[in-house]
Amino acid sequence: MAKGTAETSTTCPYCGVGCGVTVTMTDEQVEPVCGTTSHPANFGNLCVKGSALHETLDHTDRLLYPTIKGQRTSWDTALNLIADKITQVISTHGPEAVAFYGAGQMLTEDYYAANKLMKGFIGSANMDTNSRLCMASAAASYKRSLGSDTVPGCYDDLELADLLVLVGSNAAWAHPILFQRMVAAKKNNPDLKVVVIDPRRTATCDLADLHLAIRPGTDTTLFNALLAYLDETGALDLAFIEDHTEQFAETLEAASQAVDGFEALAEITDTDLDDLQTFFEWFRDTDRTVTFYSQGVNQSKDGTDKANSIINLHLATGRIGKPGACPLSITGQPNAMGGREVGGLANQLAAHMDFDQADRVRRFWNAPAVATHAGLKAVDLFDEVKAGKIKFLWIMSTNPLVSMPDANDVKEALSHCELVVVSDCMANTDTTAMAHVLLPAAGWGEKNGTVTNSERRISRQRGFLPSPGEAMPDWWIISQVGQRMGYEDAFSWEHPAQIFDEHARLSAFENDGKRDFDLSGLVGMSRDEYDAMPPVQWPVNAQWPRGRKRFFDDGHFYTRNGRARFIAVKAELPPQIQPGHLLMNTGRIRDHWHTMTRTAKSARLAQHIAEPYADFHPDDARTYGIRDGGLVRLFNERGAIVVRAHVASDGRQRQGEIFVPMHWTDRYASLARMGTLINKDNDPISGQPALKRAQVQAEPFNVSWKGFVLSRDDLGPLGSDYWVYNRTSTCHMYETSGNSDPAAFATTLAASWPEHEVLRFSDPKNGHVRVAHIRDGRLESVIFLHPSADLSARSWLQERFDDEQLEFADRLALLAGRPLGAGADKGKIICSCFQVGEKTILEAIHNGCESADALGAALKCGTNCGSCIPELKGLVGKALSKA
Repeated sequence: MAKGTAETSTTCPYCGVGCGVTVTMTDEQVEPVCGTTSHPANFGNLCVKGSALHETLDHTDRLLYPTIKGQRTSWDTALNLIADKITQVISTHGPEAVAFYGAGQMLTEDYYAANKLMKGFIGSANMDTNSRLCMASAAASYKRSLGSDTVPGCYDDLELADLLVLVGSNAAWAHPILFQRMVAAKKNNPDLKVVVIDPRRTATCDLADLHLAIRPGTDTTLFNALLAYLDETGALDLAFIEDHTEQFAETLEAASQAVDGFEALAEITDTDLDDLQTFFEWFRDTDRTVTFYSQGVNQSKDGTDKANSIINLHLATGRIGKPGACPLSITGQPNAMGGREVGGLANQLAAHMDFDQADRVRRFWNAPAVATHAGLKAVDLFDEVKAGKIKFLWIMSTNPLVSMPDANDVKEALSHCELVVVSDCMANTDTTAMAHVLLPAAGWGEKNGTVTNSERRISRQRGFLPSPGEAMPDWWIISQVGQRMGYEDAFSWEHPAQIFDEHARLSAFENDGKRDFDLSGLVGMSRDEYDAMPPVQWPVNAQWPRGRKRFFDDGHFYTRNGRARFIAVKAELPPQIQPGHLLMNTGRIRDHWHTMTRTAKSARLAQHIAEPYADFHPDDARTYGIRDGGLVRLFNERGAIVVRAHVASDGRQRQGEIFVPMHWTDRYASLARMGTLINKDNDPISGQPALKRAQVQAEPFNVSWKGFVLSRDDLGPLGSDYWVYNRTSTCHMYETSGNSDPAAFATTLAASWPEHEVLRFSDPKNGHVRVAHIRDGRLESVIFLHPSADLSARSWLQERFDDEQLEFADRLALLAGRPLGAGADKGKIICSCFQVGEKTILEAIHNGCESADALGAALKCGTNCGSCIPELKGLVGKALSKA
């Protein structure tokens, strides 16, 4: 290895796949990252978000110092204030007036420290997490049926299956590396069938042999009908049911009442009868079946029942714990599983223990105040904050003012709290703006600890950068508060290895194989052994010293009698949509993550989809007077958002329904927090909000002009009716529209520029305004506004920000509003990995590249993470059909 070069193996901080990432630093500079070839989650592959991690490490918007009411302070002052306030609140109002709200972005060691302080020593279980929004229903269903929150299978099962059923999962965009493993599996196994069950036709459907675009909310009806069908056709594993399960008779009776025949099922689910019959026959005839499910199941008012209806099918056919056969829930966050392991949710204690085992936890922690009953789940927690019953709230590493349902109500709730503490690595979020105390936390690349992925695999996240300013790890911040509250011995850790060892010892404490979660084989590691710990699937103990791939292959479950429980679930049809309303579905897009605090730093991740949007069926667009590419206002009694309208003429959107992505916040758009439109309906068992379902109205948002602003500096929120902020490789960029006088808007915006050379072109009659600000011969800012012109081509302008001196021709081009000569325009970026645009791709198709593989060979698009392959195929199909 070259002198001055260091290499670190760590774990990606995005989705629950848990990919290994190798980071190389040369002379203290981070090189482009790559996948870790030896990591069993990804074998060296990375999606575009993971591939761009090195582009997100700058300190822009970082929270660098503790602050109290906006004023910089010392760590001692801030920590003492927090410890004193918690102590005062407990003394005055009791421990139930204190609450923590964490995140699946916290490392397991951070989570463990927070859970121990809250549930062990403050004495309340009011610690919940944004994982409540992600996978609480999956956890509840596993526990209800299998006796423990245990994922039965592993990623290898995706490659060993003969039938993959993807339910409520756009894996091609949300879990791209697992999707590519599915693509490879289908190439290697021509007999593999793939069924996608999703109201939308997503990129994942590119792999599907069968797509069931069911009516939202009819999943349980579908799976109950399938269970009844399996019984009628003699496809049950009666021996497995008899020997290893209970409650089957009542479950089958409930399922048999779901629907009477295929015709009735087709009407309820709004799905083709022949397609339903094909799916049922494939499931009946295929022993190696994996059902892969995610937020489309979990984020429902009956998400736990939906998940149990899936698990029922696998128990009824004995397809659990076997190679290529299991119900496999996929988490959305990098350490949602780690949070589940340490008791990060309000309804559980550490190490997969319940509150009836609180005495065991009390004795291990020597914590006489340990919580003995469940705390408040997320929706109820923030309601109690608003009601004034929660006096102290500590939010860690998350942005609930965007991600929670009825997000404006959550914002109001925080204003009712006596002390709101936010520890985060980012300073400028919707939630940090509401905090009394801000604590700077270490970010990815600086943190040291472990995470657990969706197949129970524990991986090390290793730091390779120093933290900027005074930022500190979450575990350190929490332990310092614990010490200041008088619990020095319990929170005396000096390194995350000590926390992990305690976590492992608690998992082994009085276990003897009685509990699924057991890390006894990892107890007592030295610091060096912890640093070098390879990825491993729990349990790790005397029986499974190298970890265990699958559970339940021995027929033993973690219920009191060792039998799995069938769960009788009643399929309740969703309520009717009110006249004049549309059903809003929500989710992720390919290249952004959560509330964009990390991905928005990468210029290439903003290029695929640069604005918040809503997908409309063409008939709905005509009904409401909405045009493709225009702005639309979505509203209901809770709030309103303004986004770009996409009229989905390709059939991806069901009539009467729209899709809106979740990512944009007040930092990145004028009015796009979709959580403001979602009500507080949540699953009565898991408490998971029904984020996939909201009724909204739609109307055109008419503007008199549109345009863009490019600037060397971040301008913050613009004073226009509509704006969206993005980073480019050379400058800051805003899409903007409004109804004010465009010249007045441009003048107001330009008034903040220092007095230097300004080029202006104004055509008041046609409403065309162009302004360029030049300093010392370099381009500083540009404003282009027009009532109707296509202003999409601007890469030539972005490139000018790299120029040390503007040429005379460039100045003429600025006044003309277009490049002089044949400036190449790549068009909309389709392949973010290799920056390949739509126009380049269409030209290659015209020149004979008539497949995604051919395009990849010619342009490299689709040859890295593969996320753009469905779009490449779509472009090929459209071009060839036109030809």
